[in-house]
Amino acid sequence: MNKRLYRSRRESMICGVCGGIAEYFDVDPTLIRLGAVILIFGWGSGLLAYLVAAVVIPKNPYQ
Repeated sequence: MNKRLYRSRRESMICGVCGGIAEYFDVDPTLIRLGAVILIFGWGSGLLAYLVAAVVIPKNPYQ
């Protein structure tokens, strides 16, 4: 079975990007969200990356 990156419907807070990345790498979504917050407030590029990921990554059709 091939692993695919999807936005999560279960672990979704805003768009499901962090939850989907956490499911893909099998880690706690809180760690991914913490990293996203650090990128957003630390360098500002995290917000752009999150918005691009929310548009590019499809929702999980199996959940």
